[in-house]
Amino acid sequence: MSYQSEITTNKMGKIFIWLAWIIVLALLVFVFQDVLEKQWNPNIQPEYSLTQSGKAEVRLLQNKQGHYVTQGKINDQNVTFLLDTGATNVSIPSHIAEQLQLTSAGSHIAQTANGNVRVFKTSLDQLNIGNLFLYNISASINPGMKSDEILLGMSALKKVEFSQSGNTLILRER
Repeated sequence: MSYQSEITTNKMGKIFIWLAWIIVLALLVFVFQDVLEKQWNPNIQPEYSLTQSGKAEVRLLQNKQGHYVTQGKINDQNVTFLLDTGATNVSIPSHIAEQLQLTSAGSHIAQTANGNVRVFKTSLDQLNIGNLFLYNISASINPGMKSDEILLGMSALKKVEFSQSGNTLILRER
């Protein structure tokens, strides 16, 4: 084997080693991203059933941070909710409100954990988590929120019974 072909072979070998490492790292990111997502939102497919009296019931598991995050729908479009009993209304980041094609009906100043902010009133025709459906829910469009989660506040939660047992939150139809 000539010196030139030996150099070419060494370069090709190094390239394949780098490609193998890149593929391994990409697979690790793919696998661990799924693990991290399940830790943040253990309720991607919330557990739901009917009570003995025929009412809808949803069971949510707490995430690693102690929050209740779940998948749901607003007007038949998939969203992620972060339950927040300290929020007066359902609070929707403006970029999500645009995707949901929500319209605003006036504005007001709201006190949030990040201080006072101008929010825009809106109404949700339908909101659901699992088999629990709520209708005509007051909500606010918040341009200051940058997250991809919707705060599920008391304007929705007051329409359901909820109780906590250990790391499980149970939402029941009234």
